[in-house]
Amino acid sequence: MDVRSAATTLSSVSQAPEMSRPARPAPVPAEPTRLRLLVPALLALAGTLAYGLLGSQQFRNLVAQSWDLGIFTQLLRAYGELRAPIVPIKGDAVNLLGDHFHPLLALLAPVWWIWPSGEALLWTQALLFGISAIPLTRLAIDRLGGGLGTVAGAAYVFSFGLQSAAAVQFHEIALAVPLLAFSLTALLREKVLAAALWAAPLVLVKEDLGLTVAMLGLVIALRGRQHRPLGALLASWGAAWFVLATFVILPALNTAGQYDYTDNLGSPLEVVWPPVKWLTVLMLLALAGGIGARSPLIWLMGPTLAWRFTGTVEFYWDWYWHYNAVLMPIALAALLDALGDRRTGRATAWLRRDAPLPPRPVRTAAVALCAAVTLVLGPQMPVLDVLRPQQWEPTWRAEPAQAALEAVPDDAVLAADITLLAQAVPDHDVQWLHGPNDRVPDCVLGDWYAFSWNSMPPDDLAVWAQQRWGVEYRAVFDEGGFTVACRA
Repeated sequence: MDVRSAATTLSSVSQAPEMSRPARPAPVPAEPTRLRLLVPALLALAGTLAYGLLGSQQFRNLVAQSWDLGIFTQLLRAYGELRAPIVPIKGDAVNLLGDHFHPLLALLAPVWWIWPSGEALLWTQALLFGISAIPLTRLAIDRLGGGLGTVAGAAYVFSFGLQSAAAVQFHEIALAVPLLAFSLTALLREKVLAAALWAAPLVLVKEDLGLTVAMLGLVIALRGRQHRPLGALLASWGAAWFVLATFVILPALNTAGQYDYTDNLGSPLEVVWPPVKWLTVLMLLALAGGIGARSPLIWLMGPTLAWRFTGTVEFYWDWYWHYNAVLMPIALAALLDALGDRRTGRATAWLRRDAPLPPRPVRTAAVALCAAVTLVLGPQMPVLDVLRPQQWEPTWRAEPAQAALEAVPDDAVLAADITLLAQAVPDHDVQWLHGPNDRVPDCVLGDWYAFSWNSMPPDDLAVWAQQRWGVEYRAVFDEGGFTVACRA
């Protein structure tokens, strides 16, 4: 073959199509900017209003799921008054930073300056949940299109984990939800440094979240050689804060010199039983569309589920309560990771950054499964109470409750039942009526209908208080099941 023939042959080969490499799908145009901005904002507003109104409804109807709202209201008041977070509801001179490590809650001090009430905390949590929907929904629309993305965003903002958390009122994890949402969204947009910066403060929200941060660092390190230093740094940051907070800071600030929740951990052999734990896992996987299990982001659920399922407290295991709230952003992010990006035709499922995009029917079915979890549980979800007119009718106990609070002198040391703990905090120095406090209260406020009496309230609260603290009390108010007795 002469030189001219060879050149002709090479030219024809170079111009021939590459048959061995599969063609990528043509890029899909981005959704209109108006849709990307409007839908996430509307879902955030809907979530904020729904959860905020639910909180107001509960607060005004004297719904007290536990003593936690009173505790965090007292914490907020301390921060608002620029004091150490001493919370007498938990016990005399108890620093709440020795109970759980959540110094980031100090950022909420301005809330007390604007609205000194436990109800403000409920609206703050609602706002934080609503805000978390914005980055996740926008990413969902970018990756899945306007229809599927909107459905996924709605399934998230009204997911069982967020609804349950709102129903049991305020907890520190409210701060973790938007931080996780922004962090995981940044990661899926290939903004790895931003993802690490959003995740880093999680160690200051609750001690166990240090392990979640460490797991995220591991996931980042495995994404590629160029990300290993940052991933290793984030993993070390999370693990170090978990050890420091759990074994050094919490015992140092705890009145008993220990970490209070060690006794709540059982044997690792108990992780798989009872079956309610499996139900919780199935619900989480369903929220991730099933296919979300392919994503390494699903590993971030591991630390939270590990301590919950080894715990001996039944509330830890169930799908109801606030413990699943931090898993909601993880579930949706794992779903979006596994389904890939329709604009590029690529998925980043598992540890592959160039996995094939699941077919359209699979993507639709995964989002439908995600939404189905919310729809199936809908009738059991508390947020529907906001739409029921009868739930807004004032309870017959509202006026007696307000009168009982007014019967207590301002700034008095008050031992109150769980029902009115949060309501009493703004005007009184409050401790729990059944708490371990040695400090003698000026007044006691009991509720005959409170579950803390175990259906056996005393016939005479003044006599009960005298026997409890060795001081004479005299009843000054008794109506609607509420009794106030003050020192004679």
